[in-house]
Amino acid sequence: MTDSSTPRRDIDRVASGLAARLPALHRALDRRVAAQYPHPKPSEGQLTLLRFVAQREGATVREAAEALLMKPNNVSALVSQLTGRGDLERRQDDADKRVAHLHLTATARERLSEVRELETAFLRHALASLTEGEQGALGSALDALDALTRHLHPAAR
Repeated sequence: MTDSSTPRRDIDRVASGLAARLPALHRALDRRVAAQYPHPKPSEGQLTLLRFVAQREGATVREAAEALLMKPNNVSALVSQLTGRGDLERRQDDADKRVAHLHLTATARERLSEVRELETAFLRHALASLTEGEQGALGSALDALDALTRHLHPAAR
């Protein structure tokens, strides 16, 4: 006779494991990048906003706040910091002068690329130390992680 709570226990184990391991993985990668990044590293919030704008060039503060699950005033503060650093530009909307569209500067685009290259290199090196089975399991999990992200935040892409 099978225990009807087994699938529930499996889901609980996976949920608990993801909740514990994903932030730890992110922190470890972030620390490795920060140690090798040759420029002042943007804060996590700034980096998140820069990545969003890189994907959605011309987005507004409100659109960024909705997509990133942040308060518009917090995004606005990040925009002010990043424009002050020369990483973002605000461009006024032609039809509504109260609306600004966000655009990366060439420097920010280059530095985001440097961060992505560092992240990829560190992960590539770490993945090379795993067994083929572990590598395959992680590769197979990518689509499932995307689906999980969409369930938690439908606007995530």
